[in-house]
Amino acid sequence: MSPAKRLELFRRLRAANPAPTTELLYSTPFELLVAVMLSAHTTDKSVNAATRRLFPAANTPAAILALGVEGVKEYIRTVGLYNTKAANLIGLCQQLVQLHQGQVPDSREALEALPGVGRKTANIILNMVFGHSEIAVDTHIFRVANRTGIAPGKTPREVEQGLRAVTPAEFAHDAHHWLLLHGRYVCLARSPRCPDCILRDLCGYRDKTPVRKAPVRRGIAAAVRAAAARSAARADKPAAAGRRTRGTAAPRTTARRGRGN
Repeated sequence: MSPAKRLELFRRLRAANPAPTTELLYSTPFELLVAVMLSAHTTDKSVNAATRRLFPAANTPAAILALGVEGVKEYIRTVGLYNTKAANLIGLCQQLVQLHQGQVPDSREALEALPGVGRKTANIILNMVFGHSEIAVDTHIFRVANRTGIAPGKTPREVEQGLRAVTPAEFAHDAHHWLLLHGRYVCLARSPRCPDCILRDLCGYRDKTPVRKAPVRRGIAAAVRAAAARSAARADKPAAAGRRTRGTAAPRTTARRGRGN
């Protein structure tokens, strides 16, 4: 992808979402660290379901230590790998209390030394809490970077290095959120929504989902055929079948409308 196309790509993403942020719920740096750590290999929705219960009860390292591993498990059972994550969370809180006065550290080395915290989690904290222009490459960003051609790579680290090298400075801080949300809601792993993609003409992906032809007409035709079939069925039905005993309420029928995606 050329520098001009990269610039236009980020301009479009910014225009569509001027102030991107995480979908994880949090109110303090520590809560964000916990939420991001819990989000590994699971959805933000399941993490939010857990932290809505956990944080009102314990939202500091000392308070979570007081719960203990088994106590933490009771709050995070909606999260994948919750047994391992409960143990990691207690270990993380112990280190924060013992080494960092209960505060979230502002260095990559200190963050990655915490139990359950890897490079991706550290990048998110450095970006969102301390304002660094870091890009945490997850599966969504890895997919978008390779499909579009903005920064192809064989590993998340390669993609991260590529994105840091080619992302214009004015977009560097928010690039992580734009690319992640685009991968989560548009550039899906299966059946990407290419017809609705604002980056379609810039994207180098060869197997784009084709634009459907005349979807409204097909919908009308199907509705007409279904109505005709219902009319034919009623015509063949004996008249007595439509009668009911006096005082018996007629059964209600409710037309169901198809759900959109």
